Amino acid sequence: MMIGEILSTGDEICLGAVIDSNSAHIAVSLDEIGIQVTRHSCVGDDMDELAAVFSEIGSRADIAVITGGLGPTIDDLSAEAAAKAAGVDLQLDQNAEKSIEMYFAKFSRKMSGSDAKQAMLPVGAIPILNTAGTAPGFIFHIGRCRCYFLPGVPKEMENMLSESVVPDILSFQGVDKNIPLRKQLSVFGLPEALVNEKLKSFESLFPNVKLGMLARFPVITVKMTAIGTDRANLTDEIEKAVRWIAEKLGDKVFSLEGRSMEAEIASLLVKNKTTIAVAESCTGGLVSHLLTNVPGSSDYFLFSGVTYSNDAKKNVLGVSEETLQIYGAVSEETVMEMADGVRRISGATCGLATSGIAGPTGGTDGKPVGTVWIGISLPGKTLGYRFNSPFKERLSNKQIFAICALDLLRKKLKE
Repeated sequence: MMIGEILSTGDEICLGAVIDSNSAHIAVSLDEIGIQVTRHSCVGDDMDELAAVFSEIGSRADIAVITGGLGPTIDDLSAEAAAKAAGVDLQLDQNAEKSIEMYFAKFSRKMSGSDAKQAMLPVGAIPILNTAGTAPGFIFHIGRCRCYFLPGVPKEMENMLSESVVPDILSFQGVDKNIPLRKQLSVFGLPEALVNEKLKSFESLFPNVKLGMLARFPVITVKMTAIGTDRANLTDEIEKAVRWIAEKLGDKVFSLEGRSMEAEIASLLVKNKTTIAVAESCTGGLVSHLLTNVPGSSDYFLFSGVTYSNDAKKNVLGVSEETLQIYGAVSEETVMEMADGVRRISGATCGLATSGIAGPTGGTDGKPVGTVWIGISLPGKTLGYRFNSPFKERLSNKQIFAICALDLLRKKLKE
Protein backbone atom coordinates (compact mmCIF):
# COMPACT_ATOMS: atom_id res chain seq x y z
CA MET A 1 0.00 0.00 0.00
CA MET A 2 1.27 3.43 -0.91
CA ILE A 3 2.23 5.71 1.98
CA GLY A 4 1.03 9.31 1.85
CA GLU A 5 1.79 12.48 3.77
CA ILE A 6 0.10 15.87 3.90
CA LEU A 7 2.01 19.06 4.59
CA SER A 8 0.56 22.53 5.12
CA THR A 9 2.92 25.48 4.83
CA GLY A 10 2.70 29.03 6.12
CA ASP A 11 3.25 30.96 9.33
CA GLU A 12 -0.49 31.68 9.55
CA ILE A 13 -1.21 27.94 9.74
CA CYS A 14 1.48 27.27 12.34
CA LEU A 15 0.32 30.16 14.52
CA GLY A 16 -3.34 29.18 14.35
CA ALA A 17 -4.42 32.37 12.62
CA VAL A 18 -5.90 30.25 9.81
CA ILE A 19 -7.63 26.92 10.41
CA ASP A 20 -6.13 24.16 8.27
CA SER A 21 -9.23 22.72 6.57
CA ASN A 22 -7.17 21.69 3.54
CA SER A 23 -5.50 18.75 5.27
CA ALA A 24 -8.80 17.18 6.30
CA HIS A 25 -10.15 17.47 2.76
CA ILE A 26 -6.99 16.01 1.23
CA ALA A 27 -6.89 13.15 3.77
CA VAL A 28 -10.42 12.07 2.89
CA SER A 29 -9.67 12.21 -0.84
CA LEU A 30 -6.47 10.15 -0.49
CA ASP A 31 -8.14 7.63 1.81
CA GLU A 32 -10.87 7.05 -0.76
CA ILE A 33 -8.31 5.93 -3.35
CA GLY A 34 -6.34 3.67 -1.04
CA ILE A 35 -3.48 5.92 0.02
CA GLN A 36 -2.53 5.36 3.66
CA VAL A 37 -1.94 8.81 5.11
CA THR A 38 0.55 8.42 7.94
CA ARG A 39 1.33 12.05 8.82
CA HIS A 40 -0.10 15.55 8.75
CA SER A 41 2.56 18.22 9.22
CA CYS A 42 2.85 21.99 9.26
CA VAL A 43 5.88 24.18 8.65
CA GLY A 44 6.28 27.95 8.56
CA ASP A 45 7.64 30.29 5.90
CA ASP A 46 11.33 29.53 6.35
CA MET A 47 13.47 28.39 3.43
CA ASP A 48 15.74 26.04 5.35
CA GLU A 49 12.88 24.49 7.34
CA LEU A 50 10.83 23.95 4.21
CA ALA A 51 13.68 22.34 2.31
CA ALA A 52 14.51 20.10 5.26
CA VAL A 53 10.91 18.92 5.66
CA PHE A 54 10.57 18.31 1.91
CA SER A 55 13.70 16.15 2.03
CA GLU A 56 12.40 14.19 5.02
CA ILE A 57 9.09 13.50 3.29
CA GLY A 58 10.96 12.51 0.14
CA SER A 59 12.85 9.85 2.09
CA ARG A 60 9.84 8.07 3.62
CA ALA A 61 6.61 8.67 1.64
CA ASP A 62 5.39 7.53 -1.77
CA ILE A 63 2.87 10.34 -2.21
CA ALA A 64 2.76 13.81 -0.64
CA VAL A 65 0.29 16.64 -1.08
CA ILE A 66 1.76 19.99 -0.02
CA THR A 67 -0.32 23.16 0.17
CA GLY A 68 0.62 26.83 0.37
CA GLY A 69 3.59 28.97 -0.52
CA LEU A 70 2.98 29.21 -4.28
CA GLY A 71 1.83 32.82 -4.49
CA PRO A 72 3.61 35.98 -5.73
CA THR A 73 4.86 37.42 -2.43
CA ILE A 74 8.26 37.24 -0.77
CA ASP A 75 7.14 34.69 1.80
CA ASP A 76 5.86 32.23 -0.82
CA LEU A 77 8.82 29.88 -0.83
CA SER A 78 7.57 26.38 -1.68
CA ALA A 79 8.85 26.16 -5.26
CA GLU A 80 12.32 27.45 -4.35
CA ALA A 81 12.51 25.20 -1.28
CA ALA A 82 11.46 22.17 -3.36
CA ALA A 83 14.22 22.91 -5.86
CA LYS A 84 16.71 23.24 -3.00
CA ALA A 85 15.62 19.92 -1.49
CA ALA A 86 16.10 18.16 -4.83
CA GLY A 87 19.34 19.94 -5.70
CA VAL A 88 18.04 21.60 -8.88
CA ASP A 89 17.45 25.16 -10.11
CA LEU A 90 14.26 27.06 -10.79
CA GLN A 91 13.30 27.82 -14.37
CA LEU A 92 10.45 29.64 -16.07
CA ASP A 93 7.74 27.20 -17.13
CA GLN A 94 6.07 28.61 -20.21
CA ASN A 95 2.83 26.65 -19.77
CA ALA A 96 2.50 27.90 -16.21
CA GLU A 97 3.26 31.46 -17.34
CA LYS A 98 0.65 31.26 -20.08
CA SER A 99 -1.99 30.02 -17.66
CA ILE A 100 -1.35 33.01 -15.37
CA GLU A 101 -1.60 35.41 -18.31
CA MET A 102 -4.88 33.82 -19.43
CA TYR A 103 -6.33 34.11 -15.93
CA PHE A 104 -5.58 37.84 -15.79
CA ALA A 105 -6.89 38.34 -19.31
CA LYS A 106 -10.33 37.19 -18.15
CA PHE A 107 -10.41 40.31 -15.97
CA SER A 108 -8.76 42.58 -18.57
CA ARG A 109 -5.60 42.81 -16.46
CA LYS A 110 -1.94 42.26 -17.25
CA MET A 111 0.37 39.98 -15.31
CA SER A 112 2.89 41.82 -13.12
CA GLY A 113 6.49 40.87 -12.46
CA SER A 114 5.50 39.54 -9.03
CA ASP A 115 2.84 37.36 -10.57
CA ALA A 116 5.36 35.95 -13.04
CA LYS A 117 7.30 34.56 -10.05
CA GLN A 118 4.57 31.94 -9.74
CA ALA A 119 5.67 30.40 -13.05
CA MET A 120 9.19 29.72 -11.77
CA LEU A 121 9.19 25.99 -11.10
CA PRO A 122 11.92 23.47 -10.22
CA VAL A 123 13.65 21.89 -13.20
CA GLY A 124 11.78 18.68 -13.99
CA ALA A 125 8.50 19.78 -12.42
CA ILE A 126 5.22 19.16 -14.25
CA PRO A 127 2.82 22.12 -13.90
CA ILE A 128 -0.72 21.66 -12.58
CA LEU A 129 -2.75 24.45 -14.12
CA ASN A 130 -5.03 26.49 -11.87
CA THR A 131 -8.40 27.39 -13.39
CA ALA A 132 -9.65 29.19 -10.26
CA GLY A 133 -6.65 31.40 -9.45
CA THR A 134 -3.21 32.55 -10.52
CA ALA A 135 -0.80 30.19 -8.77
CA PRO A 136 -0.05 27.02 -10.72
CA GLY A 137 0.69 23.88 -8.79
CA PHE A 138 3.23 21.30 -9.86
CA ILE A 139 4.22 17.63 -9.62
CA PHE A 140 7.80 17.07 -8.57
CA HIS A 141 9.83 14.10 -7.37
CA ILE A 142 11.88 14.58 -4.21
CA GLY A 143 13.73 11.42 -3.24
CA ARG A 144 11.36 8.46 -3.53
CA CYS A 145 8.25 10.63 -3.21
CA ARG A 146 5.94 11.98 -5.89
CA CYS A 147 5.01 15.39 -4.48
CA TYR A 148 1.98 17.43 -5.47
CA PHE A 149 2.36 21.12 -4.67
CA LEU A 150 -0.97 22.98 -4.54
CA PRO A 151 -2.08 26.50 -3.56
CA GLY A 152 -3.32 27.05 -0.03
CA VAL A 153 -6.59 28.72 -1.11
CA PRO A 154 -9.18 25.98 -0.40
CA LYS A 155 -11.29 26.46 -3.53
CA GLU A 156 -8.24 26.39 -5.79
CA MET A 157 -6.72 23.44 -3.95
CA GLU A 158 -9.94 21.40 -4.06
CA ASN A 159 -10.39 21.92 -7.81
CA MET A 160 -6.81 20.95 -8.61
CA LEU A 161 -6.91 17.97 -6.26
CA SER A 162 -9.99 16.44 -7.86
CA GLU A 163 -9.25 17.41 -11.45
CA SER A 164 -5.51 16.71 -11.62
CA VAL A 165 -3.98 15.14 -8.52
CA VAL A 166 -6.36 12.24 -7.85
CA PRO A 167 -6.41 11.12 -11.52
CA ASP A 168 -2.61 11.28 -11.61
CA ILE A 169 -2.28 9.20 -8.44
CA LEU A 170 -4.69 6.58 -9.80
CA SER A 171 -2.62 6.38 -12.97
CA PHE A 172 0.59 6.28 -10.95
CA GLN A 173 -0.71 3.39 -8.82
CA GLY A 174 -1.25 1.15 -11.83
CA VAL A 175 -3.67 -1.70 -12.41
CA ASP A 176 -2.71 -3.65 -9.27
CA LYS A 177 -3.54 -0.85 -6.88
CA ASN A 178 -4.98 -1.72 -3.50
CA ILE A 179 -8.71 -1.35 -2.98
CA PRO A 180 -9.82 0.03 0.39
CA LEU A 181 -13.18 -1.26 1.62
CA ARG A 182 -14.73 0.33 4.68
CA LYS A 183 -17.66 -0.27 6.96
CA GLN A 184 -18.95 1.71 9.91
CA LEU A 185 -21.33 0.75 12.71
CA SER A 186 -22.99 3.28 15.01
CA VAL A 187 -23.19 2.44 18.72
CA PHE A 188 -25.01 4.06 21.62
CA GLY A 189 -25.35 3.03 25.25
CA LEU A 190 -21.87 1.71 26.00
CA PRO A 191 -18.72 3.59 27.05
CA GLU A 192 -15.79 3.42 24.65
CA ALA A 193 -13.70 1.33 27.07
CA LEU A 194 -16.42 -1.32 27.31
CA VAL A 195 -16.86 -1.42 23.53
CA ASN A 196 -13.12 -1.98 23.25
CA GLU A 197 -13.28 -4.75 25.87
CA LYS A 198 -16.10 -6.57 24.09
CA LEU A 199 -14.20 -6.41 20.80
CA LYS A 200 -10.75 -7.37 22.14
CA SER A 201 -10.71 -10.65 20.14
CA PHE A 202 -11.32 -8.84 16.85
CA GLU A 203 -7.68 -8.58 15.72
CA SER A 204 -7.00 -12.30 16.11
CA LEU A 205 -10.24 -13.30 14.39
CA PHE A 206 -9.99 -10.80 11.52
CA PRO A 207 -6.26 -10.09 10.99
CA ASN A 208 -6.87 -8.54 7.57
CA VAL A 209 -9.36 -5.97 8.85
CA LYS A 210 -8.22 -2.88 10.73
CA LEU A 211 -10.53 -1.86 13.58
CA GLY A 212 -10.89 1.66 14.89
CA MET A 213 -13.27 3.67 17.04
CA LEU A 214 -14.35 7.30 16.92
CA ALA A 215 -16.19 8.69 19.92
CA ARG A 216 -18.39 11.69 19.22
CA PHE A 217 -20.39 12.06 22.38
CA PRO A 218 -22.66 10.32 23.01
CA VAL A 219 -22.27 8.05 19.97
CA ILE A 220 -19.36 5.75 19.13
CA THR A 221 -18.56 4.85 15.54
CA VAL A 222 -16.85 1.48 15.07
CA LYS A 223 -14.78 1.66 11.89
CA MET A 224 -13.42 -1.25 9.86
CA THR A 225 -11.04 -1.10 6.91
CA ALA A 226 -9.82 -3.93 4.71
CA ILE A 227 -7.25 -3.23 2.00
CA GLY A 228 -6.19 -5.53 -0.83
CA THR A 229 -6.55 -6.26 -4.53
CA ASP A 230 -9.41 -8.80 -4.37
CA ARG A 231 -12.69 -6.95 -3.85
CA ALA A 232 -14.78 -10.11 -3.41
CA ASN A 233 -12.57 -11.47 -0.62
CA LEU A 234 -12.42 -8.09 1.09
CA THR A 235 -16.20 -7.76 0.99
CA ASP A 236 -16.67 -11.23 2.46
CA GLU A 237 -14.20 -10.53 5.27
CA ILE A 238 -15.79 -7.19 6.12
CA GLU A 239 -19.29 -8.67 6.23
CA LYS A 240 -18.16 -11.46 8.57
CA ALA A 241 -16.60 -8.85 10.83
CA VAL A 242 -19.82 -6.80 10.84
CA ARG A 243 -21.89 -9.80 11.88
CA TRP A 244 -19.43 -10.63 14.67
CA ILE A 245 -19.46 -7.09 16.07
CA ALA A 246 -23.25 -6.87 15.85
CA GLU A 247 -23.51 -10.07 17.87
CA LYS A 248 -21.04 -8.84 20.49
CA LEU A 249 -22.66 -5.43 20.97
CA GLY A 250 -26.29 -6.45 20.49
CA ASP A 251 -28.93 -3.75 20.31
CA LYS A 252 -26.38 -1.11 21.26
CA VAL A 253 -25.57 -1.09 17.53
CA PHE A 254 -28.25 1.18 16.11
CA SER A 255 -26.96 1.40 12.54
CA LEU A 256 -25.04 -1.12 10.45
CA GLU A 257 -24.36 1.64 7.90
CA GLY A 258 -22.70 4.17 10.22
CA ARG A 259 -25.71 6.47 10.07
CA SER A 260 -26.66 8.98 12.73
CA MET A 261 -29.44 8.12 15.17
CA GLU A 262 -31.78 10.61 13.53
CA ALA A 263 -31.07 9.24 10.05
CA GLU A 264 -31.74 5.70 11.25
CA ILE A 265 -35.03 6.77 12.80
CA ALA A 266 -36.00 8.64 9.64
CA SER A 267 -35.59 5.40 7.71
CA LEU A 268 -37.76 3.50 10.20
CA LEU A 269 -40.47 6.17 10.28
CA VAL A 270 -40.71 6.18 6.50
CA LYS A 271 -40.63 2.39 6.31
CA ASN A 272 -43.38 2.06 8.96
CA LYS A 273 -45.38 4.98 7.53
CA THR A 274 -45.31 6.54 10.99
CA THR A 275 -45.65 10.22 11.81
CA ILE A 276 -44.24 11.79 14.96
CA ALA A 277 -44.76 14.75 17.25
CA VAL A 278 -42.47 15.77 20.10
CA ALA A 279 -43.00 17.46 23.47
CA GLU A 280 -39.79 18.52 25.17
CA SER A 281 -38.96 19.96 28.53
CA CYS A 282 -35.35 19.32 29.63
CA THR A 283 -34.02 18.83 26.09
CA GLY A 284 -35.25 22.26 25.04
CA GLY A 285 -35.98 21.38 21.42
CA LEU A 286 -32.87 19.29 20.77
CA VAL A 287 -34.84 16.12 19.91
CA SER A 288 -36.85 18.06 17.34
CA HIS A 289 -33.70 19.71 16.02
CA LEU A 290 -32.08 16.33 15.40
CA LEU A 291 -35.15 14.83 13.74
CA THR A 292 -35.59 17.81 11.41
CA ASN A 293 -31.91 17.80 10.42
CA VAL A 294 -32.71 14.90 8.10
CA PRO A 295 -33.78 15.88 4.57
CA GLY A 296 -37.38 14.86 3.92
CA SER A 297 -38.38 15.06 7.58
CA SER A 298 -41.53 16.96 6.60
CA ASP A 299 -42.93 13.61 5.44
CA TYR A 300 -43.18 12.35 9.02
CA PHE A 301 -42.49 15.19 11.48
CA LEU A 302 -45.74 16.97 12.35
CA PHE A 303 -45.32 19.06 15.49
CA SER A 304 -42.94 20.10 18.25
CA GLY A 305 -43.52 21.91 21.52
CA VAL A 306 -40.94 22.97 24.10
CA THR A 307 -43.27 22.82 27.08
CA TYR A 308 -40.75 23.87 29.68
CA SER A 309 -43.04 25.23 32.37
CA ASN A 310 -45.76 23.35 34.21
CA ASP A 311 -48.32 25.80 32.80
CA ALA A 312 -47.23 24.90 29.26
CA LYS A 313 -47.50 21.21 30.08
CA LYS A 314 -51.05 21.75 31.34
CA ASN A 315 -52.33 24.32 28.85
CA VAL A 316 -50.75 22.99 25.67
CA LEU A 317 -50.49 19.25 26.26
CA GLY A 318 -53.30 18.68 28.74
CA VAL A 319 -51.16 17.27 31.56
CA SER A 320 -53.37 17.28 34.64
CA GLU A 321 -52.74 19.55 37.62
CA GLU A 322 -53.17 16.54 39.87
CA THR A 323 -50.39 14.61 38.13
CA LEU A 324 -47.97 17.52 38.42
CA GLN A 325 -48.84 18.10 42.07
CA ILE A 326 -48.55 14.47 43.14
CA TYR A 327 -45.69 13.20 40.99
CA GLY A 328 -43.88 16.34 39.81
CA ALA A 329 -42.80 17.45 36.35
CA VAL A 330 -39.98 14.91 36.22
CA SER A 331 -41.93 11.68 36.54
CA GLU A 332 -43.21 8.72 34.60
CA GLU A 333 -46.79 9.89 34.97
CA THR A 334 -46.13 13.39 33.67
CA VAL A 335 -44.01 12.33 30.72
CA MET A 336 -46.60 9.76 29.64
CA GLU A 337 -49.32 12.41 29.70
CA MET A 338 -47.04 14.72 27.73
CA ALA A 339 -46.52 12.03 25.07
CA ASP A 340 -50.26 11.31 24.90
CA GLY A 341 -51.03 15.01 24.71
CA VAL A 342 -48.65 15.83 21.89
CA ARG A 343 -49.88 12.85 19.88
CA ARG A 344 -53.50 13.91 20.43
CA ILE A 345 -53.13 17.57 19.47
CA SER A 346 -50.95 16.86 16.43
CA GLY A 347 -52.71 13.81 15.04
CA ALA A 348 -49.37 11.98 14.79
CA THR A 349 -49.03 8.22 14.95
CA CYS A 350 -46.42 8.54 17.70
CA GLY A 351 -45.82 11.02 20.50
CA LEU A 352 -42.38 11.39 22.10
CA ALA A 353 -41.75 13.40 25.28
CA THR A 354 -38.87 14.27 27.62
CA SER A 355 -38.72 15.71 31.12
CA GLY A 356 -35.64 15.65 33.32
CA ILE A 357 -33.00 17.45 35.35
CA ALA A 358 -30.10 18.54 33.14
CA GLY A 359 -28.21 20.30 35.93
CA PRO A 360 -25.90 21.42 37.23
CA THR A 361 -28.44 22.21 39.98
CA GLY A 362 -31.99 21.14 40.72
CA GLY A 363 -31.41 17.53 41.67
CA THR A 364 -32.69 15.73 44.77
CA ASP A 365 -31.88 12.42 46.42
CA GLY A 366 -34.73 10.75 44.58
CA LYS A 367 -34.17 12.61 41.32
CA PRO A 368 -30.49 13.54 41.02
CA VAL A 369 -29.01 15.66 38.24
CA GLY A 370 -28.91 13.45 35.15
CA THR A 371 -32.38 11.97 35.66
CA VAL A 372 -34.66 11.95 32.63
CA TRP A 373 -38.04 10.41 31.97
CA ILE A 374 -38.92 9.63 28.36
CA GLY A 375 -42.49 9.01 27.28
CA ILE A 376 -43.61 7.38 24.08
CA SER A 377 -47.24 7.19 23.03
CA LEU A 378 -48.29 4.72 20.35
CA PRO A 379 -51.73 3.48 19.30
CA GLY A 380 -52.99 1.32 22.15
CA LYS A 381 -50.12 1.91 24.59
CA THR A 382 -48.11 4.58 26.34
CA LEU A 383 -44.73 3.85 27.93
CA GLY A 384 -42.48 5.63 30.39
CA TYR A 385 -38.73 5.06 30.58
CA ARG A 386 -36.28 6.39 33.15
CA PHE A 387 -32.61 6.97 32.41
CA ASN A 388 -29.90 8.24 34.74
CA SER A 389 -26.91 9.98 33.19
CA PRO A 390 -23.69 10.05 35.22
CA PHE A 391 -22.90 13.57 34.01
CA LYS A 392 -23.42 16.82 35.87
CA GLU A 393 -22.72 19.17 32.98
CA ARG A 394 -25.89 20.59 31.44
CA LEU A 395 -25.09 20.37 27.73
CA SER A 396 -23.79 16.80 28.03
CA ASN A 397 -27.00 15.75 29.75
CA LYS A 398 -29.20 17.45 27.16
CA GLN A 399 -27.31 15.65 24.40
CA ILE A 400 -27.51 12.24 26.03
CA PHE A 401 -31.19 12.74 27.00
CA ALA A 402 -32.04 13.52 23.36
CA ILE A 403 -30.24 10.48 21.99
CA CYS A 404 -31.80 8.30 24.71
CA ALA A 405 -35.25 9.47 23.61
CA LEU A 406 -34.50 8.73 19.98
CA ASP A 407 -32.99 5.35 20.85
CA LEU A 408 -36.14 4.36 22.73
CA LEU A 409 -38.20 5.41 19.73
CA ARG A 410 -35.94 3.36 17.45
CA LYS A 411 -36.40 0.22 19.53
CA LYS A 412 -40.18 0.62 19.62
CA LEU A 413 -40.37 1.21 15.88
CA LYS A 414 -38.48 -2.05 15.30
CA GLU A 415 -40.83 -4.17 17.43
